[in-house]
Amino acid sequence: MSMIKVIPCLDVEKGRVVKGVNFVDLRDIGSPAQMAAAYQQAGADELVFLDISASHEGRATRIDLAKMCREACDIPFVVGGGMANADDVAAVLAAGADKISLGSAAVRNPALVSQVSKAHGAQSIIVAIDARKVPGAASDKWEVIISGGRESTGVDAIEWAREVEKLGAGEILLTSMDCDGVKDGYDIPLTAAIARSVGLPVTASGGAGKVEHFVEAVEEGHARGVLAASVFHYGEITVREVKEALQATGYPVSL
Repeated sequence: MSMIKVIPCLDVEKGRVVKGVNFVDLRDIGSPAQMAAAYQQAGADELVFLDISASHEGRATRIDLAKMCREACDIPFVVGGGMANADDVAAVLAAGADKISLGSAAVRNPALVSQVSKAHGAQSIIVAIDARKVPGAASDKWEVIISGGRESTGVDAIEWAREVEKLGAGEILLTSMDCDGVKDGYDIPLTAAIARSVGLPVTASGGAGKVEHFVEAVEEGHARGVLAASVFHYGEITVREVKEALQATGYPVSL
């Protein structure tokens, strides 16, 4: 069994790390570079840096921020937000990112996933899927939402996950918009449904509020990575506490 990754997420807007609830009511948390360095010291396996307003504002990712964070830490580093074409992706990778995350751009232009995979390798591309449960659906059904939670697509999340696997993505970063920032736990039915539908590693995101939630995401949701923001940012839970809980349950982690 491969190592379970514990991943802090840095949502960045206007050059600062922010955090909200259900993708709104954002509050300033701190400096991306300083937090990146702190999370390396805390034992994070990987960092995700999301320029959360880039797609909505129709601009490119802040390359300067990516460079600062890269200089601040040497653990694997993922950058997402604002990449609309292969040149944008190449620039972010050149700035020091180990991987890039495509969300809105992948939905708008699925061929971009294949282009990046062929040019840089599947290991370099994560497709981020932000999903929300379809109200009134007869059974569990989730829709892909883009533009930082602002735009519904009508695309079925499970079908989209299968499609990005065929296109050459190396991983899926799955965020439940319903659970984001609420701290009642990850969306286990959603996570399990996506994980069972693809052969790619799925990282669960959105909803962690206590250590047990991380274990549930792996044990019941079949996630291979667990990502969180506010509980780590505010010191409510440490990376090490999550790893120790996973290890105690029998999952391999890097301590």
